Amino acid sequence: MAKWNNTHFKEFILLGLTDDPKLEIILFVLFLFFYIVTLLGNIGIIVAVRVDSRLHTPMYFFLNNLSFLDLCYATIITPKTLVNFLSSSKTIGYNECAVQMYFFAASVTTECFLLGVMAYDRYVAICNPLLYSSVMAKKVCVQLVAGAYTLGYLNATLHTICTFRLPFCKTNKIDHFFCDVPPLLKLSCTKTTMNEILMFIFGGFAESSSLSTIIVSYSYIISTILRIRSKEGRKKAFSTCASHLLAVTIFYSTILFMYLRPTSIYAMSQDRVASVFYSVIIPMLNPLIYSLRNNEVAQALKKIKVKYCCK
Repeated sequence: MAKWNNTHFKEFILLGLTDDPKLEIILFVLFLFFYIVTLLGNIGIIVAVRVDSRLHTPMYFFLNNLSFLDLCYATIITPKTLVNFLSSSKTIGYNECAVQMYFFAASVTTECFLLGVMAYDRYVAICNPLLYSSVMAKKVCVQLVAGAYTLGYLNATLHTICTFRLPFCKTNKIDHFFCDVPPLLKLSCTKTTMNEILMFIFGGFAESSSLSTIIVSYSYIISTILRIRSKEGRKKAFSTCASHLLAVTIFYSTILFMYLRPTSIYAMSQDRVASVFYSVIIPMLNPLIYSLRNNEVAQALKKIKVKYCCK
């Protein structure tokens, strides 16, 4: 055991998505396209919310933070992946790996809680519209977002410390395209049962608490919408939460698949595909979902486009 505790790789090798050079070039082009769209979409929403006074509401305050988080964890993963597609070594430093895992875990966990907060916001807006301005006051919104970030970073700190205290002596080759908890646990010489339990408990808490909030909120929302007599009124009420509901469905379907399973049944080939979806595709889809399905965001983006194109 003493020998294992002294084992310390200075760097890891990310095996990535493929070892086929031709396929790597195709993936490089695709990932670069996804990343550019992610940057443009999320920065566009952040700018739109900042400059358009009509979007200075709790709903868009939360959307602004969602775009920031998508921008963060896409940037944590994608640039390094792009470099590795064109590199023969595909290495990542020990400390760099820890930092990547930490900020990725923090961003994803924070997004879990933020999606729950956004569901609660829609619940208040649709089910208690007369109390909306007082319940979702600016101070409350800031506190809710601060709480989401605090819990997200605490969760990431716990997992990063527990993971990187393990002795890695089997190999320094990570069967993944970025540093994540499950593939790193496979490199340890010791039993990782406690790490798996912690991942299940704390990851499960983040996901289950947020998901429970979303399910309960939307149960009341749907019940309220169905009681609206006019078809136009029902359509208008549902349109205010349709984008969020779609984003939640896509996000949680991949997150639950990835993390709430025993590592013994992990199939890394499947997990890599799922990881691409939630680390690269979802940050790109979220701004598209909100801009295409939300007229206020779409109009604000058009105004910005016209304003800067005409200069």
